[in-house]
Amino acid sequence: MEKREKDLMRPAAHSVLIEGRRKMRITGVVDVESFQDDEMTVLTQAGALTVWGENLKLGKLNPEDGQVLLEGEIASIEYEQAEPERRRFFFRRK
Repeated sequence: MEKREKDLMRPAAHSVLIEGRRKMRITGVVDVESFQDDEMTVLTQAGALTVWGENLKLGKLNPEDGQVLLEGEIASIEYEQAEPERRRFFFRRK
């Protein structure tokens, strides 16, 4: 099992705090998947989270405590929907 998968299975607190649409603190971060000045995607204990905005800057990235501070004009955030599990049947139709 990969490290990221193990980290997701570990119970931990995850939170998002937005201050005045200019600062954002995200806890329970496992990995930063991508970062640009208008979009950031982080993998959290609650799944992938994408933040859109303008002039986004990483204020702090601390992998030890799973915390990210983000500054800039925050427009929206969205969690990625989990892929539904495929159902497996013991008997198959022919």
